[in-house]
Amino acid sequence: MNTRTTPPILSINPATGETLAEFSSDSASVIEAKLAATAAAQSDWARLTIEERCGLLDRMAKALRSGAADYACLITLEMGKPIAEAEAEIEKCAWCCEHYRDQAAAYLKGEVIASGASHSEVVFDPLGSVLAVMPWNYPFWQFFRFAAPALAAGNATLLKHASNVPQCALAIADVMAAAGAPEGLTATLMIGSGAVRGVLADPRVAAVTLTGSTEVGAQVAAQAGGLLKKQVLELGGSDPFIVLEDADIDAAVAVAVKSRFQNTGQSCIAAKRFIVVDAIADRFADAFTAGAAALKVGDPFDRSNTQGSMARANLRDELHDQVTRALTDGATLRTGGAPLDGPGAFYQPTVLDHVTPDNPVFREETFGPVAAIVRVPDADTAVAQANATEFGLGAGLWTADLDRARTLARRIEAGAVFVNGLVASDPRLPFGGIKQSGYGRELGAWGIREFTNTKTLWVGPASS
Repeated sequence: MNTRTTPPILSINPATGETLAEFSSDSASVIEAKLAATAAAQSDWARLTIEERCGLLDRMAKALRSGAADYACLITLEMGKPIAEAEAEIEKCAWCCEHYRDQAAAYLKGEVIASGASHSEVVFDPLGSVLAVMPWNYPFWQFFRFAAPALAAGNATLLKHASNVPQCALAIADVMAAAGAPEGLTATLMIGSGAVRGVLADPRVAAVTLTGSTEVGAQVAAQAGGLLKKQVLELGGSDPFIVLEDADIDAAVAVAVKSRFQNTGQSCIAAKRFIVVDAIADRFADAFTAGAAALKVGDPFDRSNTQGSMARANLRDELHDQVTRALTDGATLRTGGAPLDGPGAFYQPTVLDHVTPDNPVFREETFGPVAAIVRVPDADTAVAQANATEFGLGAGLWTADLDRARTLARRIEAGAVFVNGLVASDPRLPFGGIKQSGYGRELGAWGIREFTNTKTLWVGPASS
């Protein structure tokens, strides 16, 4: 007799190692009930006007702001980011909801195209229920940046969240309930990664979106592809941050520190490889190192701290292994380079210099507070080094010559290039990557149309 049971889903405070709560995984019957309810709710939801659906988005924004203090606290408790960053995450979710509340109708407006018909038009119809496999690093933002446009377009959502943020997953369900979402329109599945395949295979699930590692993305893509279901994948990144000789070094350094170390460096679009021309490399490296060394690491609820805990102890250990291998392979340690003593998954802000393309921290994604400085002779080499990666999510470019910047930016292989600014997601602009960073787009008009059927409506001449 098979006596195996599904292990519980644990909520653990990574800053202390304390187990906060324990949850049972959904049984097969509970999963079935949620899938059935979501499919039924979506059928009714799709018949509403966009304006009626956008009323829910307005209430979602209000519910997020109303509970912001509690939601931010949960984020910090479960994944360790500084409380101020958690509060900013909730506000960004509300902004995203309001953006699609205001713009969804325009984004989904049919486009009339002249043809041999008396009327021909492209329209955007919802696909159905969309499974969202979401990560822990931005536990609210990752869901709402998908859900706001997906719901506005007439879809329903099924959330399978990362297993180390179960309280955030349940809180998201509370947000939707507080906003008055129709019963079943959004469902939070309390399941492990092993149950994703079965949910995705269900004929009531029309598509999947995943934000996570390249390895997991490839697995889900293979499953969805075999089922001929639409996918949007936002995966890993090793974003270059190019600094040319005419850049404003002080401004570049200030943004570089924020880009690498916010969210404790645990972001796909964080700058990771700082590719700096030789003429200003020493100046940049000195200032950047000073900025990193000045960060204060500790209790993420203490507002005087600027860096919190990493999300899990095993992730910290993997990061330290990368640093150790990088030093063995010739990188120079400027600051940091070790876990902090005591409880919690804390790691020192770390800067490695003289990193070469064969070094582990150049080739691999570093998902934590570790920066790699790469020195190059000129702009052409900088672009070549920026592209010498399997990833292609975001990129930063710093120069005073904006005409030159536009030319170079078109040569950089990435889903987004930010000139003289912080690479970030914005509800108004498409977001996503190329190469091993995934495909498809979130946000903007492009994001809301990903989970729609782009349908041609052709009307012949009226009969006499």
